[in-house]
This record gives sequence, C-alpha cells and structure tokens, in this order.
Amino acid sequence: MRLTPHHRPSLPRGPRTPGRNPTRRRPAARRRRTAALLTGALAAGLLGAPAFADPGHDRAERAALVERMAEKLELSGPPGGEDAKVLVFHGATGEESPTVNPGIAAIEKIGQQGPAGEHFTVQATDNPAVFTKPRLNTFNAVVFLTGDGDVLDPEQEAGLEAYMEAGGGFLGIHDAARAEPYSEWFTGLIGARPDPKSPADVQRAVVETGDRQHPATKDLPVEWKRPDTWFNWQKNPSGSVHTVARVRTNSYRPGENAGGWDHPVSWCRDYDGGRSFYTAMGGTASSYAEADFRTHLRGALLWTSRLARADCQAGISANYTAERLTRPNQPGTSDQIGEPHGVVPAPDGRVFYIGRGGGDASAPVVTDWNDPDVGKGTGQVHIWDPETKKVSLAGELTVFGNKGGGDELVKNEEGLLGIELDPDFARNGWVYLHWTPHSTIDRDAHMAERRVSRFTLDPETDKLAMDSEKVLLKWPVQIHSCCHAGGGMAWDSKDNLYIATGDNNSSQFTDGYSGNNPEPSFKGVSFADARRTAGNTNNLNGKILRIHPEDDGTYTLPEGNLFTGEEPDEGGGKTRGEIYVMGVRNPARIAVDKETDTLYAGWVGPDATEPSSTWGPAKYDTFAKITEAGNQGWPFCMGNNQPYRDRNLPDPDKPLGWYDCDNLKNESPNNDGLVNIPPARPNNIWYSPQGGGPDFPRDENGVPSYALDEQELTLPWLKGGGQAAMNGPVYRFDEDGDAPGKWPSYWDGKWFVGDLYDGEQPRHALLMPKGDTAGALPVHAESLDGIVPVGEGGIRNLMDWKFGPDGALYVLDYGRGFFTSDDKSALWRVTYDGGEPTPAADDLADPALRKGAAR
Repeated sequence: MRLTPHHRPSLPRGPRTPGRNPTRRRPAARRRRTAALLTGALAAGLLGAPAFADPGHDRAERAALVERMAEKLELSGPPGGEDAKVLVFHGATGEESPTVNPGIAAIEKIGQQGPAGEHFTVQATDNPAVFTKPRLNTFNAVVFLTGDGDVLDPEQEAGLEAYMEAGGGFLGIHDAARAEPYSEWFTGLIGARPDPKSPADVQRAVVETGDRQHPATKDLPVEWKRPDTWFNWQKNPSGSVHTVARVRTNSYRPGENAGGWDHPVSWCRDYDGGRSFYTAMGGTASSYAEADFRTHLRGALLWTSRLARADCQAGISANYTAERLTRPNQPGTSDQIGEPHGVVPAPDGRVFYIGRGGGDASAPVVTDWNDPDVGKGTGQVHIWDPETKKVSLAGELTVFGNKGGGDELVKNEEGLLGIELDPDFARNGWVYLHWTPHSTIDRDAHMAERRVSRFTLDPETDKLAMDSEKVLLKWPVQIHSCCHAGGGMAWDSKDNLYIATGDNNSSQFTDGYSGNNPEPSFKGVSFADARRTAGNTNNLNGKILRIHPEDDGTYTLPEGNLFTGEEPDEGGGKTRGEIYVMGVRNPARIAVDKETDTLYAGWVGPDATEPSSTWGPAKYDTFAKITEAGNQGWPFCMGNNQPYRDRNLPDPDKPLGWYDCDNLKNESPNNDGLVNIPPARPNNIWYSPQGGGPDFPRDENGVPSYALDEQELTLPWLKGGGQAAMNGPVYRFDEDGDAPGKWPSYWDGKWFVGDLYDGEQPRHALLMPKGDTAGALPVHAESLDGIVPVGEGGIRNLMDWKFGPDGALYVLDYGRGFFTSDDKSALWRVTYDGGEPTPAADDLADPALRKGAAR
C-alpha cells in the first residue's frame, strides 16, 4: 500500500528507459492503432532513408513502422524455440573487424558447452536484411558482434525493435556500442555510447564482477585481471542499467573522461519487452580465446536466449522508492521523532527508533554544573506501525547529555545511545537500551554511569514498563568533556549481545592526531588520553563488548572474548572479560551477520586534515570486518597499522618514539590495565579528506613517510572531508519471504557502509574477500547514492540503517542540526519493486528448465 504523499512523501522515480517501460511489450491495441499510420511513414520515404534520420521522424510514424515489421516477421510471442538458435550479426560500414572470425568461433563453441538443455546453434551473417525476414522469429537471441557505424536502415532497425518487443534477446559486444549512432532507441538498447577519446591501446586491467548471481559473472573471479581495449562513456550508465562488472580505472591508463572509479564494463536490463546485455570487453581477437571471457559470454547468451533466468533490474535506481515514514514534529514536541540515534525493526514489522536526548533547537538547555538540571534531556523510544502507518511514543527516559553545542567542555554526546530487541522479543517483549541516566551524574566530579538496561514492552499498550528495568551492565564515564559515546548494539546467532562504546575522550589537545595527551584532567580523571580508555585492557570505554544476557537480568561471558578477566599478567586484576574488541574510537554503529556471526563495525576518527611526518596519519574514519577478538589499534595505530607518535609527561608536546603496532605498550600514567597489550591489527577500510585508503612508503622500521606527495589511495571509491562513519548491515535475502518491497537477492551477503554526510563520503555496498580478512581491502564496491538518495530532499544525514524482516531498508536521517532534532529528522523506508528475474518461468526455452523454475 502506497502511503499518501502529504504525510509520507516518496522521492520521484526517474524514467526506466527512453520513453517506455522496458519490461513490457506494447499492447496489441496500440499496435493496431499505429499500423494505420504506416502509409504516412512510407510517404515520408522512411524505408529508403538511413537509420540515423530517426530523430526527425514522428514517434507515431516510428511506431507504425515497428508495427508493420512485427506483422511481417510474424512475431506473436517470444522469438525462438526449444531448440535454441542464436543469430550473430557482424555487419559493418568499413572493413571487417579482426574480432569477427574468432568471435563467431567462440560463440559456436559456447553453444555446445554445458548440459544439453543449454545448447544452441549459431548462424552468422553480415547481411542486415535478416532483420526484415520472418526467419528472425526463429532466433532466441541476436548478437551484434561488431557494428561500427550506421549498419541498419530504418526498416531493419524497426525489425530489430519489433523483435525485442516480442520478447527477444540481444547481446552487444564491444564495437556494437558504436552501431546506429543516431538512433535513440538503439542507444537505449545498448545502454551507453563510447567517448570518442577512449584509449585505443590494449591494456591489462582489473575487472570487478560484482554480480555474483548472474550467469555471466557468477563463476568468474571477483577480481578478474585481463587485457582489452577499454571504453570511456559519453554518459555513465550506472543506475540506469544493471551493472554486472566494472573495470578499475586505477588499474590501467584510462585517459580523458574516464568518469571516476565507477566504470561499468558489462551490464544488462529488461528493455522494451526483451532482454538486453552489453559488454564493452571483446575488443581484441585474443579475448575470444580466454576461457573466462567465453564463460562471461556464455552466461550472457544463456540469459538472452531464454535458457537461464537472471535479475537485471536490481541495480537500476528507478526500481527503488525512498519513502519518508514520519512527519515533522508538532511545534514544541517530539511526537514523531527525537534527536535520531538508532533504529531496530521488530519481527512483526514495527520499527523502534530512539532519540538521544537533544530536543527541538528552540528548547532551552542547562550547562551550569551548579544547576541540578545540568545536561538533563529526554531520550525517547518511538514505534512506527506498518499497519496503522502511525507513530506512537513507547517511553521516555531522563538522560544526561542535553547540553547543546558549543565548546568541547560544554557540549556532550551522552544520552540514549542504542536500542536492541531481545531475540525472543515476540514472546517476552524485552527491549535493551544503552543509556546514561541523569540520576547517576556526580556534578562535583563530573562523572556519570553508563548502562545497558532491559525493559519490558507492555503488549496491550505498546508502552515500556519503566519499573521493569533490569540493569545488566554499568560502568563509569567522565562527562567533564565531550565526546565519543558510541552506542550501537547487535546480536549474534548464539544470542550474545555486542555493545559498542566510545573512548569517552576529547577530540582536542592533540591537534587532531592520536588522542594520547595525558595531561588534561578534571579531579584526577584524564579526558584527553584514550590510552586510559580505548587502549586500556581494564576499561570498558572504546570497546566492543560481548556478553550473554540471562533471563534473570544478569549476564555471562561467552568463550572467545579478548580476555577472561582472570589473567594473572602483570599482577592480575588488569583485564575485563566483557571486552571482545579494544582500540576503537567512536563506534556509533555495529552489525553482526547471523549467518556467519561476523561482526562489522565502523568508527569515527580524529580531526587532523592532513598527515604529519611528526605525529602520524590524518583523521581516518574506519570500517572493519571482525571475525575474532582483537585490538583495532586506537589510539596507537590507525588504518592498515599506521602508527602515531607517543607522547607523555612531563612534556606532552614533545614527540617521542613511534608506536610499534605489532608490539604495543600502554605506558600512559592514566592506564590501570596491562602495559603489554594485544598487537594492533589492520583495518579493512579507512578514509581521510584526501581519499580512501591512504598509504605511504615505509622506512626500515615500518614507519610511513606520511608525505602527501608520496601518498597512494588504495580505495578510490570513497573520500572524506567532513566525515562520520556509519556502519550498516549485511543484507540476507529471505527466499521464502513474500513481503512487497523486499530487496532482491542480488544484494545478498553485501556489506553496507555509510557516512553521516553525503558528499563523496561512503554510501556503498561491498564485497569482502572470503576467509581471514583482517586488513583485507574490499574486492568490490558500488555506490548506493541513487538508491538511498543523497541531497537536501533525500536522506542527507544518515544516522542508522537496518533491514527489516520484510526485506526493506529502514534509515534514520539525523536532520540538519547538531544535538537537536529538526523538520528533516525522519525515519525513512527504501523498498524495491523491480519485479522477478526474467524471463518468466513459462517463457524459458527448455521445458525442463520451465518445470525447475516453477518449483
């Protein structure tokens, strides 16, 4: 059911193809109406004119011509039969390409590979008259092997168009993108046109086969290295086609107009009633001798010939709808949403989301420590109900953290920080909240208590029973200075609860480099030395904790945490058994893929805008795929184990030695944990204002040069600036789910990473290498900007995102302020309606395949 735009506006969807819905044939009634216009088309001399005259034709005349060809070709259903046939067309306006003969031979060989039900025969021709003959109806698919120039007259192109409308299949290879250069329809069929300045030389490059389900790519390496000639595009087709493979532009010399890192090289889509696949590869005769390239062509031909089904809609942005679910708050209230800080969908489809504690920007805040109400705010738990399409307030907590913006010693990030629902929530109604109660603050010492509490939701009223609180875990935090509270929580398949905590440390006093200044303190508690917290084996801040909640409101410790809490090292009593991961700065969002029990986390970095040869790396926001307990490095090392410089008393402004990431020692005077701490392990993704994955040459001791002119950006698909990493989920497709709007299986197993900001910062879906991935870079990344829309009218400030049991993506937009909510603060839902894989099961060429697909 579509929600009303007045209350829940949807972003407008762009056109799917030029002028028509590509997934449906034109109705017969329209064909009959337009047939009457044929006389006008003939009188205008269309049949004798070159195809490039098409833009000057009246669309009705064009439709009449296509109608005539449909009747002439006797096209009444999907072309071809059970004994599949493929037409290979290699007409050209000049000399025949040297790729023709090896291309035909390769396609003939492909046609006899695999099971008998996937075989096809091949007929090759350079005579375009085939597109005006009834025998065109006998081919399951048409291949344009070459085609540089205007190779079809209007009648022949109309025949091809009628063939596609009847449900035919088309495969264009390399130079096919140069064919029919003045035809709008053929441009849509191909998907993009080459830039005239594309490099002509053969270069070896890396191709990312990001679609791991399409038959054209599922059996290929994710990182596929091969030589070819590589086109640049006049207009990047990403988002208007379903891209199955991209070429990395940093792996070869792309020349002018390369268009950045997102460089499609093979794609498909359901077009004008048929199926269209194009690959820009195959520009050399030797390509057709490559086993992997033939595998690529074979998969494309299986789909276009109706011998296999595939989803060629999942990557098309117009197939997704981003819908705002909440209205702006009524003036002076938080009736719809608080200051957004976390979301979790329930098994029954309701969506729970929290407000940290900052109110409307017009509401007063108390910053005077002499006032008992200093920092007092209200953390809200709201519920959006998909049946009523309404929001209700489930509960409010009085929290510390509402001090507004301003100086580091004024503002504060504490409050209601995280929410999770019990794995058995449908039965017990238990809600877990990560928060800082105002009642626990010590105004003299500027200290507070952080908690993870369990509350029970009353099923009759949908209200939290505030007297049902069970405090599972609590620990002290300093509140003299801002910042870094963390907050995210997640469950694994064994019902262990992961809790992300920030380093409780100021971002000042080190010029934006390592947070390791031991000097600033308030009443004996350091607030600028993250070695006291994140780097401390005996402190729960700057960690990802893992506990197993018990029914009585206590918890036990699962095996495999970083410590047991009983280590005798250095006299004993210097570790906490709750710690699963140490060395994280501000992990606002975490996720656990329950299929693998792998933890995915992201955290915000410090503030230095450039690296320093004196102090170390610039600010790195970070994402990590974590398969076992360990130390992610902060505040000693960042990125792929790039060290900071040590500092200590009596002169913290004096640089000491570089940290040894493999042999770390925490020698801070504020450390009450182990001195010898676990080694730092490299992270998977890090980015700075300069770009993604900065790396540098290293000296004999492994210390990077940190010189900008020597910097290599290993992750060209992202960039920072203003940045605040917001980790996302790993999508798992529910094959049995039938909820409308669920995302397709194409995204299954992909990790979503994002940022609070929406410039060049990440909002991507990633594929990671299999196995032990500590420090491994993603093998594939694709932008989600067209799907989870950026910009002022979209989801500009992404605060949290999770998939619901319905397969839709739920997203919190923080709004445009800081420490407050505003009229842009909202809960959104992103749904998919691209349809099922094609061709339809009943249209598969092989009867055995039809039976299998129908099961």
